[in-house]
Amino acid sequence: MKKADGNNLASWWSKTKKRMSKEKKAPDTENPEMTAESAEVADTTTATDGATTATEGEDVAAGLRAQIDELNQKYLYLMSEFENYKRRTSKERLELFKTASKDLVVELLPVLDDFERGLQVMETATDVGSVKQGVDLVYTKFRQVLQGKGLSPIEASGTMFDPELHEAISQAPAGEEQVNKVIQEVEKGYRLGDTVVRYAKVIVGV
Repeated sequence: MKKADGNNLASWWSKTKKRMSKEKKAPDTENPEMTAESAEVADTTTATDGATTATEGEDVAAGLRAQIDELNQKYLYLMSEFENYKRRTSKERLELFKTASKDLVVELLPVLDDFERGLQVMETATDVGSVKQGVDLVYTKFRQVLQGKGLSPIEASGTMFDPELHEAISQAPAGEEQVNKVIQEVEKGYRLGDTVVRYAKVIVGV
């Protein structure tokens, strides 16, 4: 009886060691169903995050394209306005030049008429004094028209030589007081407003 109990005890201990050995070798894993469910949730989350990022990227790209289109439209509009402005100002400038010349010519026509009448009188005139008086009147009228347009003579004789106003065509000996002064005006100079339109041709003393 004792021998049988010993055999049973030995058998029980052998089975117990085998079971303990299997438990040590078995991996400490979680429930397979829970692991699969967790993996599925993780995949779903990753896919959702990827879709959200892609959608946000598309929205940003669409916004940038809209801004580019708007800027292009503004650029084309400004270029069109600038071209119209250049054409308009060029046309106005040409018309201004034509109008300015027209106004001057219209004001000079009466002077031309006076010259023609003077020439007719000179053909039969015997009184030189009356002819001279008529020429003086025409000259005065002509000068007044030009002065009304801003033309004014440049002072030259007796003034210090100024290269901004005078053009020295020659030099001549003069006294100490006349050195570098204009001693003779050969051709009168003129300003139109503040702009010199013709330099006075002068002889300068040395």
